[in-house]
Amino acid sequence: MTDQNPRRTPRPGRARKRAIRAQATRAGVAYSVAARQLETAGLQPGETISSHGRTIYPGSDSYRQHLIERRERRSFDERVADARRAAILPDGRAQHLVERFPPTRGPEGTGVGVLYHGESRTELLAMLFVIVAAESPGLVPEMGDLAWVAEMGEETALDMACAELDREARALLDREPAALWSAIEKALALAEHSGEWQIRQEAIRLAARFRTMMTLREGYEGEPHVEGLPLAGVRQILDAVLIVADDGHSPGTRVRMLTGPHTGRTATITGALWGPSGPPVGYVVWLDDPKTVLSAGTDELVVLADQESLTR
Repeated sequence: MTDQNPRRTPRPGRARKRAIRAQATRAGVAYSVAARQLETAGLQPGETISSHGRTIYPGSDSYRQHLIERRERRSFDERVADARRAAILPDGRAQHLVERFPPTRGPEGTGVGVLYHGESRTELLAMLFVIVAAESPGLVPEMGDLAWVAEMGEETALDMACAELDREARALLDREPAALWSAIEKALALAEHSGEWQIRQEAIRLAARFRTMMTLREGYEGEPHVEGLPLAGVRQILDAVLIVADDGHSPGTRVRMLTGPHTGRTATITGALWGPSGPPVGYVVWLDDPKTVLSAGTDELVVLADQESLTR
């Protein structure tokens, strides 16, 4: 007797074609481009070149994932209330971003340590927004426009409205520390004389907080030195929120080196490198072995598939 439903013999190359189609879909490129990517990079199923795709909440930190998933389950009224707070500059949006991107740790054994962390993250974010308002007021969205957008209850809509503000705030963190401290002092002094009561009161509070962080550097009489400002943690928060709108891969994303002397070694993204617009132009990564920091272009890294990651 013959089998009425004979099994088909798999055609050679079918699995490869499926992998290419999947890569084309993930990366948003043509089939032929995806095929070349797989061939040149040796990509495994589920992996992608870091110049494509988006990773917002990477990592295997179960507690952090719990916090993020709990936020996703908020009711519409809760989302609107949070969006209304996020529409209040500078402190409301700063609080919103700190809660939205909670601290996490790098994978065990990598030496990455903590990410998105540090005391006074909210205050430093608010100070950066105050600097932007003082130096580039045209980048600050109108409060009335933000209030209207907030009624949608969609934080990503607010991200789009605040995109230029957030990008300029992130750019401030690339300044030399002494220049940044000076900018904070000048901007807060200006805001303390604002005609708007709310801005004036917030500037007074932030100025007092800033003064508590200042000490005198030994050996340099009278030179101010700021301790405890969470520069790395705030950079990572702003990296993540910019990636929401422009794509890319947030700090904490696991990658593999494609080029150079460390080809094939695994690493963790700890920061993004930005141009004047668009997605990241590169990343700062921490190599697992040897444990060191280096910069890499977006076409020099493969985003690993074997990691838990929320990419919404």
